[in-house]
Amino acid sequence: QVQLVESGGGFVQAGGSLRLSCAASGPTSSAYALGWFRRSPGKEREFVAAVDRTGDSTYYADSVKGRFTIYRDNAKNTVYLQMNSLKPEDTAAYYCAAGGWVVVHTHPDYWGQGTQVTVSS
Repeated sequence: QVQLVESGGGFVQAGGSLRLSCAASGPTSSAYALGWFRRSPGKEREFVAAVDRTGDSTYYADSVKGRFTIYRDNAKNTVYLQMNSLKPEDTAAYYCAAGGWVVVHTHPDYWGQGTQVTVSS
């Protein structure tokens, strides 16, 4: 079992930056790839970014490439999402997820509770 707790959401103006954090716990948490998803009102939850268990490989949705960076600190069992050049369309609840590397971007095994990000124009 893996527990995921997000933090760092908030309110920011367009063009600004935020960093989300997700603390993973559980005896096997370090063995999982970690990722971020988001859900905007009226939309399906969508994949944002993922990092493998070592931190060496990353994968991004086209909509955030070049603006968002995912990385993890395995000593702290924490994954981060650095979000720069934020746009109003990035407004969403952001969810941390854990799963195998091959499936974490589509069918992760574990989910956090989410943290809200609101970007004003």
